[in-house]
Amino acid sequence: MTLSVSATVERWPVAGYFIISRGAKSHVDVVRCVVSDGINTGTAEATPIYYEGESAEECAEGIVQFAAAHPGLDRATLLQNMPRGAARNALDCALWDLECRQKNTSLWQLAGLPEPFPLISAFTISLGQPEIMEAQARQAAFNGQRLLKLKLSGQDDRERVAAVHRGAPDARLIVDANESWNGLDVAAEASQLAKYSVELIEQPVSAGQDHLLSGVRSPVPLCADESCHTSADVERLAAYYDVINIKLDKAGGLTEAMAMAHAAQAMGLKIMVGCMLSTSLGIQPAFALAQLAHWVDLDGPLLLAKDRADAFQFEFGRILPGVRAG
Repeated sequence: MTLSVSATVERWPVAGYFIISRGAKSHVDVVRCVVSDGINTGTAEATPIYYEGESAEECAEGIVQFAAAHPGLDRATLLQNMPRGAARNALDCALWDLECRQKNTSLWQLAGLPEPFPLISAFTISLGQPEIMEAQARQAAFNGQRLLKLKLSGQDDRERVAAVHRGAPDARLIVDANESWNGLDVAAEASQLAKYSVELIEQPVSAGQDHLLSGVRSPVPLCADESCHTSADVERLAAYYDVINIKLDKAGGLTEAMAMAHAAQAMGLKIMVGCMLSTSLGIQPAFALAQLAHWVDLDGPLLLAKDRADAFQFEFGRILPGVRAG
């Protein structure tokens, strides 16, 4: 079957600024992919991985070119012939959506995933001065957020975490070092942060430097993010990490993301499902996969100034099944 495929770039403003150790963002450019068989239409969204050099324009162009070169397009062809990344994610998820509409079924049913139920999602506290992060945490807790994710930089991290804990003493905490702890004693840092209800540390060392964690006995589970892209990475990383963070943009779609989840389960690793900055369309397939996760970080839409009209509903720190969950 020959499908028509289109891809467009959309710009969505961020609510204020989104700040991590690599810099600040005032907007996010996403790729919206539409696939049609002439009767049914599948739609999906992906966010280019900027730290790997992807751009929305190049992803959109890559989608159209790949579809033109593969007229009998399906998910297996896509997985075998297109490199991982946001372009493949958009096209893969659009194909899943198309099949759901062709078969008049829900994504979770088609993918063999658990029936969706409300999930507690982390809410991100951007990198900043401790007093600013404390104020953001206090406001987030007032708004009902129960799981906060702190962006760290490798400098003054203990002060930042302590400040957030003061601002939201009852909140559960995740910290994201964003590869900034290469020169630090990871176990010692983790021991200090454990005092403040920190229950997970993401990517303490640079991708490719995971051996620095060899022999580290951390009292807080360590999670591979930038180091873990596809299912081929999971077995290697099991020697250094307790958890993997699955993001569909990194994996290149729901198809590979599910393979990652199954590989993690086979290796005894726990699962986190995360996202880039995105609208509700971008996290729709991730929400289905997140039913298998121990930690969920799908707050991308909450960090935008506005979302799509048929958005997910967030209530008291939870993301609720609704129109997009089906």
